[in-house]
Amino acid sequence: MPSDSLSASLSRREAIHRILLASALAASLDISAFGAEDIRLIGDDPDLLKKEIPWPRVLTEKERRAVEALADVIIPADENGPAASAVGITDFIDEWVSAPYDQQKRDLAVIRTGLSWIDEEARRRFSIDYAAATPEQKTALIEEIIKPGTDANRAALKFYRLFRDRVAGGYYSTPIGWKALGYVGNIASAEFAGPPAEILQKLGLA
Repeated sequence: MPSDSLSASLSRREAIHRILLASALAASLDISAFGAEDIRLIGDDPDLLKKEIPWPRVLTEKERRAVEALADVIIPADENGPAASAVGITDFIDEWVSAPYDQQKRDLAVIRTGLSWIDEEARRRFSIDYAAATPEQKTALIEEIIKPGTDANRAALKFYRLFRDRVAGGYYSTPIGWKALGYVGNIASAEFAGPPAEILQKLGLA
């Protein structure tokens, strides 16, 4: 599990902003190409000018530790960028599943059950919670979920796919995520020196 110094945190409004951005990006892209399920805007968009977000975050500290650990297995630090936890993915997921809308309520039920399942499996196999497992143990447990022909149950696979898609949505809605994808944004690709002198002369503007 990454140290606290590497684990970024988001304010409530920053997390909501990221959720809205991730939802908007998903709506504008063929998100099915990435294996993601439908992602919709969260109910009536919250007023980000208000000081307080009108719902509490619901994940427990234990669940947040599991979120952080699993997110970093899905998107680890590499040459393309930092791990998921370094861009505030734990707060992003917590904010997403805490919102009191139908999509988020369904996601909360799946994700909360799945986090409990991976902790139980880690304790059964390694006698520790998932967040405390070694990188090799964390990866081995998840590989069993996603590998065809293993004993992992369908509910665990559904959880993993949903969680993976939400982590990707949160990560790739950040400038760091854009850079990892090679997206440079709405910037000029070359300098424009102006129209040629002969054109200006022809128009009588030289």
